[in-house]
Amino acid sequence: MQYTLKDYQADAVREVIDRLGDARKRFRLLGDRSQFALTATTGAGKTVMAAAAIEALFYGDDAFDVAPDPSAVVLWFSDDPNLNEQTRFRLMAASDKLKHSDLVTIEHPFSMEKLAPGTVYFLNTGKLTKSSLLTRGHDTGDETQQFPELRPSASPDLQSFTIWETLANTIADPSLTLFMVQDEAHRGFGTKSSRDKATIVRRLIDGHGGVPPMPVVWGISATVQRFEAAMAEADLTGQRIALPRVTVDPARVQESGLLKDTIALDIPAETGAFDTVLLTRATQKIVESTQAWADYAATQPSNAAGSPVDPVVPLMVLQVPNTPDEELYVRALDTVFAHWPGLSEDAIAHVLGDHSIQQWGPYQVRYLAPERVQDATNVRVLIAKDAISTGWDCPRAEVLVSFRPARDAVHITQLLGRMVRAPLAMRIPGNEKLNAVECILPHFDRKTAETVVQVLTAGSEDFPDSGGERKVLIDPREFGQNSAIPETVWAALEALPSQSLPRKGAKPIHRLLALAHALATDGLRPDAGKQALEEMCAVLDGCAARYRSRIEEAVQDVWTVQGQTVIGTYGSETSLVERFAMVADDRAIQSAYRDAGRILSKAIAGAYVDYLAGPDDPNTDDDGLREAHVRTAALSLVHEVRETLGQEADRLTTAWLDEHRVAIMDLADDRQAVYNDIRAMSTDPQRMTITRPTNVVAETMGSTDDGARVPLPTRTRHLLADEDGSFPVGELNPWEIEVLDHEMTRPGAVAWYRNPARNAQEAVSVAYQDGKGDWRTMRPDFVFFDTAPGDGTVRASLVDPHSHHLADALPKLRGLARFAVEFGDDFHRVEALTRVDGQLRVLDMKNESVRSAVNEATDALALYESRYANNY
Repeated sequence: MQYTLKDYQADAVREVIDRLGDARKRFRLLGDRSQFALTATTGAGKTVMAAAAIEALFYGDDAFDVAPDPSAVVLWFSDDPNLNEQTRFRLMAASDKLKHSDLVTIEHPFSMEKLAPGTVYFLNTGKLTKSSLLTRGHDTGDETQQFPELRPSASPDLQSFTIWETLANTIADPSLTLFMVQDEAHRGFGTKSSRDKATIVRRLIDGHGGVPPMPVVWGISATVQRFEAAMAEADLTGQRIALPRVTVDPARVQESGLLKDTIALDIPAETGAFDTVLLTRATQKIVESTQAWADYAATQPSNAAGSPVDPVVPLMVLQVPNTPDEELYVRALDTVFAHWPGLSEDAIAHVLGDHSIQQWGPYQVRYLAPERVQDATNVRVLIAKDAISTGWDCPRAEVLVSFRPARDAVHITQLLGRMVRAPLAMRIPGNEKLNAVECILPHFDRKTAETVVQVLTAGSEDFPDSGGERKVLIDPREFGQNSAIPETVWAALEALPSQSLPRKGAKPIHRLLALAHALATDGLRPDAGKQALEEMCAVLDGCAARYRSRIEEAVQDVWTVQGQTVIGTYGSETSLVERFAMVADDRAIQSAYRDAGRILSKAIAGAYVDYLAGPDDPNTDDDGLREAHVRTAALSLVHEVRETLGQEADRLTTAWLDEHRVAIMDLADDRQAVYNDIRAMSTDPQRMTITRPTNVVAETMGSTDDGARVPLPTRTRHLLADEDGSFPVGELNPWEIEVLDHEMTRPGAVAWYRNPARNAQEAVSVAYQDGKGDWRTMRPDFVFFDTAPGDGTVRASLVDPHSHHLADALPKLRGLARFAVEFGDDFHRVEALTRVDGQLRVLDMKNESVRSAVNEATDALALYESRYANNY
């Protein structure tokens, strides 16, 4: 893969591969047909996940411990040829193995008896209509009154087989397994306006007229319910086994940084016609955003090739009603040009239903296909109506101005759902302004805006629940670095530890090879790949000597193929079993070696074979090479060898990360993010670094019981503040404010930091295991800074008020205790608090007896009531 998969993507791909393998076995062994769905929210990277699964299906993948399936053929189906073309290019961009020739669009002339294995074929509903040249010759009817050459059953020139015949032959071939991927799987079945499409999809999946049903259907959809409901409505599930769905948790997607964290809504504060006023504000925002991205790019070091980082070019989207008058267009464009110096008319485009140049007053606005908007960076203003198109997204779209009335809230959230992908596919460290999208609603008031807020926070089809990771603000303000905070405090923050979230199934060998590739790419260790393989070959050599007898037994196992003969006698109820052994041939040895490649990794297995066999010599027979394959396969069978190799890979990875730590910190943010992902590729929490935040976007106004808007309370000495040194604390509950005020009155108190609740490099994160043993991440509420008596050293304290009655209270306490064991020396205090009968109670996690009590406790409340807790 060209990309390192996010942890949730890797988990989903692993499940998809399991489903595909299960479906293949069911079909080949039992004749059962099956279906399953992959559901993931907008921006989760469904195509990247599909690319990884298909790549593993065709070529195998040792990271997922899966062998290649030489029978696999993939039919990628949707109702939109443009969507198919987007997907084809995205698959090529994501995969380093799927080439242009492996991704074939089916179009006339397409004359193949069967589809070829190891290939993805793209097909859409339009190609399966009765009038399509691909289907001519398949449907028969009353043709007695027609000339033979003009009958529908007559195949067109260059078309020996109809597409239906090709599919039928492919399904019938026992050496092939056809996997159908239905993209945007909820579409095409059940709407009254698409009955023809529904019929086509039904015929394709369920079979018809001598064409057998699809063996395996893999649906990809934003919501699994819509796909499964559509399958049920089309009566496609009766003869088909429904395998467990693969569901990507939207909160994990939001936490990954692939989606923007903050949505800021601007609405009029009074009644009146303020569309041009708010459009002026929106134009100013996009101009400021342009400069902010340019400033950010200027801070990023050049890449390994010496090229400067290209800035993101943000886009403003103007959403108009379904039937706008020309005056609206003219007024809007007049306003934009008046407040955007240097903007050219060519920078305006539309994606309306009329695919032609539009003349609105003095303005000529060209049409731009939706899939081209992201890359057409000369376009700065886009005019649209609804959600533009299915499958469309535009990560550089940062400002939306909707002229739709309040009753059209659903259309607004649909379009916003296409604008939430982060432009650089990562969260910008410490800069919340660049992780936000702005939505300006001139025709909304406070009450109607709450509808939009509810949809965006409570979850919907277009905006699934983010698990509290996403902020939606109505009166936002940017707060920058507080000039009153001394540099020593900032340095103390950056020195604090944080923890990564462990990953299921992480393999140390793949982590080492990923690090080697990254170090070589960035020129930090040009021969890292070669050095890593040499080190691992040396480890295998050592294991070969240490576990000699075990390995010799494994060598014999590889050379020997065990079998048995079952002998039955007519009239007898018993049978005789005779065992036999034969010498393995080259095919059996290669099978064992391929298994070794999945265990050791293909790279290390191949390198060790080359090491054992020595330099290529045309005068040497194949015995040496065969023996090298056998010994490598044998090493992979010994548990102690696998364990030692993993330990040494971890050791070398840690050593290289430590050695190049400073150089990595000097790289651009996107490259640092790669190394952060590599650090996190472990089954145990890893120490991560903290980034100094530059700004945060926060709510500034709240509502009274009667609906009046009032400023939120503020406090001083926060790391991020306005020009007066104040920061709003409206999101804190009363006892959190009590803790804050108490801490800031302590002798020597200097500053405080509201630890971000989301997964960010500027947050202190603590890994913990929930009641099921799954790893989660908590982020303690506060970091307080004070000066030590005497030398005045700045000290940090981690303080986390958390209700004891919550289900996660005890697991989080255990995680905090474990964190204190490892990193307690980095903090002055590590404390957890709760309120019991009106009294704040505190647990000191730096105290060993308290930590022991936490680890043995069965109830959080009892723990806070015990002698191990103190009054705060």
